[in-house]
Amino acid sequence: MQLRRFENKVALITGAGGGIGRATSLAFSREGASVVVVDFNAETAAETVRLIEAEGGTALQLTVDIGNEAQVKGMVEQTIAKFGKLDIAFNNAAVDVHSTLLTDTTEAIWDRVIDTNLKGTFFCLKHEIIAMTARGGGAIINTSSLAAITTAPGIPAYTASKHGVVGLTRASALESIKQGVRINAVCPGAVLTPLLESHLKIPGMKEHIEAQHPIGRWAQPEEIANVVMFLASDHASFIVGQPIIIDGGATIL
Repeated sequence: MQLRRFENKVALITGAGGGIGRATSLAFSREGASVVVVDFNAETAAETVRLIEAEGGTALQLTVDIGNEAQVKGMVEQTIAKFGKLDIAFNNAAVDVHSTLLTDTTEAIWDRVIDTNLKGTFFCLKHEIIAMTARGGGAIINTSSLAAITTAPGIPAYTASKHGVVGLTRASALESIKQGVRINAVCPGAVLTPLLESHLKIPGMKEHIEAQHPIGRWAQPEEIANVVMFLASDHASFIVGQPIIIDGGATIL
């Protein structure tokens, strides 16, 4: 039997045009939520909306650059104008770059990654918290990464950004919990998304990723969505400010 944990709830999801964001958008819709589908790519966001509506769900598509505070503020305002409230936010949008050693990382690469992954998450948190506090509470989940727990050569900007997301999660959770806004993060290992698929074109990368995860495979986006749904639900009501690792055992090696 399909659970309906989010009946009459409004969930906003960034990076919803594919991968984890699309899987989570569909999952929330299937459990009764109206979903605000946010992505920088209007075409992929429209496809997520189409999939939701094909199943009888309700969705609003917004094209937003989360690195732009005015657009993020407008994102939250449009959500409330359409649905009257914001109950849940999943700050999932992020960018990555192909392997670049720190000494080869340009300022442009650094700024692109930090502006989206860290500053963008800050902007989202800021305006989501304001909206949720005004209504008495809500739940927010940020997407960090296994790179916030461990790292590898060639991803200094990405690693810094995802460590920052964990720090922001803890700081904002501490400030917001007494206002009824509960904030946590997910730290996925390798997930089969378009981002990972681009890395799999590198010879030997598939075998390398599998070897790093004792489970012997990478995650499906739906497996991350399941954890996000749990953290957004009342079943996680005593979990505050935590980076939840979803890594197929990678950190126990």
